[in-house]
Amino acid sequence: MSPFPAHLVEAAASLLDDYRARGLKLATAESCTGGLLAGCLTEVAGSSDVVERGFVSYSNEAKIELLGVPPALIAAHGAVSEPVARAMAEGALARSRADVALSVTGVAGPGGGSAEKPVGLVHFAAAGRGRTTTTHVETFAGDRATIRLAAVARALALLSAALES
Repeated sequence: MSPFPAHLVEAAASLLDDYRARGLKLATAESCTGGLLAGCLTEVAGSSDVVERGFVSYSNEAKIELLGVPPALIAAHGAVSEPVARAMAEGALARSRADVALSVTGVAGPGGGSAEKPVGLVHFAAAGRGRTTTTHVETFAGDRATIRLAAVARALALLSAALES
């Protein structure tokens, strides 16, 4: 039995088929989802021909060391921000053999939120070789588990959209 809801595994399987058909590989750079996106993708048998690697960069130090996010960027904007999401995706792309990399950074709760960055705020970025990096921000409602799974669902949709750009 899968630890993921059926609709997410189905979305992941469809996404993998689309990437496979184009001969593309992907990488993930995750903070608040803690590897759930890579886990959902690899829940699908045969995903290894598309999923090149996943980075779980939960701490600021991991973002800096694994993905090359400049410390000054985190200091200026915070880990949950558009510039850091962009740097995470671009760092994952540079440090992998993937064609597309998607990052996720946010506040899953129940604590850690603020007036400027409430619980549920999640920033995403998609970087692709020879493409302009795109970003997306969303605020999800619910408890920690709901927010994290909603972020995975949005990330799958953004990876799908990255094929169209």
